[in-house]
Amino acid sequence: MTTHAPLTRLIPMLTRRARRLTRSHSAADDLVQETLLRLIQRARRGGPIDDLPAYAMRTLTNQARMSWRRAAETEELEEDHATVQPDAPMRLDCADALRVIETLPRDQADLMRLVAGGESSPAQLARLTGVPQGTVMSRLSRARARLRRELEGELE
Repeated sequence: MTTHAPLTRLIPMLTRRARRLTRSHSAADDLVQETLLRLIQRARRGGPIDDLPAYAMRTLTNQARMSWRRAAETEELEEDHATVQPDAPMRLDCADALRVIETLPRDQADLMRLVAGGESSPAQLARLTGVPQGTVMSRLSRARARLRRELEGELE
């Protein structure tokens, strides 16, 4: 086995087998490459190989088994891992914020509703409302300040 031509002919067979043993094409390609590397190393050390295709398949299978053993072990799911944090406090906070927004002056409340809906660009808010960008930023600043005070209980 002085040339690599016999190994090249084995690649399609090794690839098919590797794809059955792995979960992805890239993992299969890695497995085939590692197998070919092992075969080349074996050839350089000398020593006859009676049945190259069978030897290559056994090497591929052994490489797959070694990679499975090296794979990280998973932790058993404990009962406390299965819990999901309740979203009720967040929903209540959002409801409180929306309630306070409704008490703002109309021009500020309209802007805050747009922000709550996902619009955050002052330039876009200015285009949507027809108000200069500086005015938008000023109104948002006042609305946010009042919102903070109200939610912190500073207003009566």
